[in-house]
Amino acid sequence: MTRAQRITNIVAVVLPFAAFAVAVVVFWNEAIGWRDIGIMVSIYVVAALGITIGYHRMLTHRAFQTKPWLAYTFAVMGSMGVQGPVINWVADHRKHHAHTDEEGDPHSPHVGPATEGVLGPIKGLYHAHIGWLFTEQGRANRRKYAPDLMEDMGMRWISRNFHWIALGSLALPAVLGFVLSGFTLKGALTAFLWGGLVRVFFLHHVTWSINSICHFFGTRRFATEDHSTNVMPLALLSMGEAFHHNHHAFPRSAQAGLSRTEKLMDPSMWVINTLERLGLVWNVVRITPERQAQKQAEAAAERVAQPA
Repeated sequence: MTRAQRITNIVAVVLPFAAFAVAVVVFWNEAIGWRDIGIMVSIYVVAALGITIGYHRMLTHRAFQTKPWLAYTFAVMGSMGVQGPVINWVADHRKHHAHTDEEGDPHSPHVGPATEGVLGPIKGLYHAHIGWLFTEQGRANRRKYAPDLMEDMGMRWISRNFHWIALGSLALPAVLGFVLSGFTLKGALTAFLWGGLVRVFFLHHVTWSINSICHFFGTRRFATEDHSTNVMPLALLSMGEAFHHNHHAFPRSAQAGLSRTEKLMDPSMWVINTLERLGLVWNVVRITPERQAQKQAEAAAERVAQPA
């Protein structure tokens, strides 16, 4: 990782956190305006779906196919999440799946020098949540892990111009706040604070929680060779990605929520289903109940085989 990349990562972590702290202090006794909430939530949803549908399910795992213009749109939306260039993100995540919770995984809470006592889990969770950004992010060999995207001129352009898209996603709420407040500077500044920096803070930590919390706490029902878990309280905020154990059991599945209840909490799949009905996506990978039952039976058999 170059010095410039390391500095960028530090700024991307520290600045939104500082903005969140400022927002809490400034608005401690004052309600946030509905205009700012609307701008923050709207851009959060757009960027989050860009990450979950675009960066993750479509580009990393090829869970469905779509037209190039829509693929590029989702890649730009994902870049608005300020989580790194699309090709780097995909390469890192494919490396994570190639070495899940073992040496080579860029952000597992279970890998690294063992530390005894309570500090061991804390150290692992810190690395998986934030620490890996300073040591591992962007280091996966893009030619090895994302050769398909490296051959795509459009994806290379979007990846190369990530910083401009990220800055644009911060400027957008300020412009919206300025216009919607009747062209006032205060409207622009509060919208920038909430819809720009605080929005990035929330989206970052929800996404990073998939790396940390969803490999440490939660529920499991399938046979997998890793520590992935489902954490339902994070499901809606993560657009369904918190059903992370389901995802590791069936990585190519377009749907993360598999049970009837989980499907109601997988907004990314709601969007994919809608796009499929409109004819904009096709070859959507779904997991049949029979395959799910088989994987659950394997997990039950493993539990029975374990010594008491």
